[in-house]
Amino acid sequence: MNVLHFINAFFSDGAHWHGYDGIPQRLLEHVRYTLLALALATAIGLPVGLVTGHTGRGGNALAFVANAARALPSFGLLVLVVLLIGFGLLPVMIPLVVLAVPPILVTTYEAVRSVDPSPVDAARGMGMRESRILLRVELPVALPLILSGLRSAAIQIVSTATIAAYVSLGGLGRYIVDGLYQRDYEKVVGGATLVAVLALLTLAVFWAAGRLAVSPGVRGR
Repeated sequence: MNVLHFINAFFSDGAHWHGYDGIPQRLLEHVRYTLLALALATAIGLPVGLVTGHTGRGGNALAFVANAARALPSFGLLVLVVLLIGFGLLPVMIPLVVLAVPPILVTTYEAVRSVDPSPVDAARGMGMRESRILLRVELPVALPLILSGLRSAAIQIVSTATIAAYVSLGGLGRYIVDGLYQRDYEKVVGGATLVAVLALLTLAVFWAAGRLAVSPGVRGR
């Protein structure tokens, strides 16, 4: 039986659209995990990236920390955290946030550092404070690259949030984990398809955000 048959069988089964294990419920859980992890990672990575990019200090240390975080295996970190603090939402959030912070942090730093120094120098010459220079001059120009870092982080979270099912939480990973345990490959393929579709929708959301948030002049460049 081919993959398309499994996909058709999964989505045409009415039982998969209702109840606590239905697609709407699992999709809502997965989106909730994704948004929470992305919000936490953004709250950590974005301010640090903006400040270090503006000052130009700590770039080497930032790169070291980001590379070290990228090297950590998400599933291995999940198992370690569960052993240390037990089951729940927190053990899932920790590896997801650790996974998402590096692309946000590094991309934000590089985005601010790549801003043309001419308008920055002009703003300083006009007597603008450093915080206003960062927010009014550098941030609008760096925004497209910053959004690309947020997009990368969001895609990684969407793909990796399936690990929540391994610690008895919900999300689309439930279909994959339960399907493998039950040898129900229709459910496994259906869950993987839903994760892929959600990743594509995430790309579309960030494309729309870029069209709305980035000024036409900056976007044109």
